Amino acid sequence: MTPITEVEGRRLALSNLEKVLYPATGFTKGEVLHYYATTAAVLLPHLRDRPVSFLRYPDGPDGQLFFTKNVPPGTPDWVTTAEVPRSEGPARMVLVQDLPSLMWAANLVTEFHTHQWTAGEPEVADRIVFDLDPGAPADIVDCCRVALWLRERLADDGIEACAKTSGSKGLHLLAAVRPTPSQRVSDYAKSLAVAAERAMPRLVLHRMTRSLRPGKVFVDWSQNAARKTTAAPYTLRARSEPTVSAPVTWSEVEACGAPAQLTFRAADIAPRVQDYGDLLASLLAPDRAGPIP
Repeated sequence: MTPITEVEGRRLALSNLEKVLYPATGFTKGEVLHYYATTAAVLLPHLRDRPVSFLRYPDGPDGQLFFTKNVPPGTPDWVTTAEVPRSEGPARMVLVQDLPSLMWAANLVTEFHTHQWTAGEPEVADRIVFDLDPGAPADIVDCCRVALWLRERLADDGIEACAKTSGSKGLHLLAAVRPTPSQRVSDYAKSLAVAAERAMPRLVLHRMTRSLRPGKVFVDWSQNAARKTTAAPYTLRARSEPTVSAPVTWSEVEACGAPAQLTFRAADIAPRVQDYGDLLASLLAPDRAGPIP
């Protein structure tokens, strides 16, 4: 029988708590839920009011992975949803607004992915994102070099960037921006990706052509498109180990000399939050949002 747990007055059926989801480390579903519960204070502000896509991996990263964008069947009526525009017509998506809805969603075993806009202003971005994706033999060390260049370029335009690991092999650069149509933000991001390639032609690539990627860092600017989503800060990833898309300091980016230095697992996050707080707090501060030129 599935145990019923009460979370802030909501009754949740949390199932299969002993199931191993990360065989390489023995990390269980119960530990996944514990991770999200203990990280909620810093995670929830980055999810709140943002339509969430779930990349589900209920049998672990070696099992079936599938995206859920529409409200899943069986969603409790107390979970907030919002209508969002799509090219094929409006759809309803989940908003993870509080701890009960976070734990309900975590019980589905999911990565959390969000748009760069909120449900109240669909397709009007309040964040800009660059996904720095290294093609082997390039790695996150090379991504750090590109991130530092982009940070300075953004600063020239009055935009304050921060960084997080992707939780896989790359790095994400994010910044709060004044509300701007997603298309304009995407165009600006592309212009910076092109400029980075011109400045570092042997290292940077702005085009999506996979055959060109080996040994280079692909600066994926396209995730600023209104329809696209990016892995949320602090989300667990469906990888061989329970790695996290973890915020990092610029000092860590500058000092990175090996991928292991910027690889963070679930157990690493609570001590980092205790030491640093939320390193992405500037994303939540409207007075620190920069203008898109």
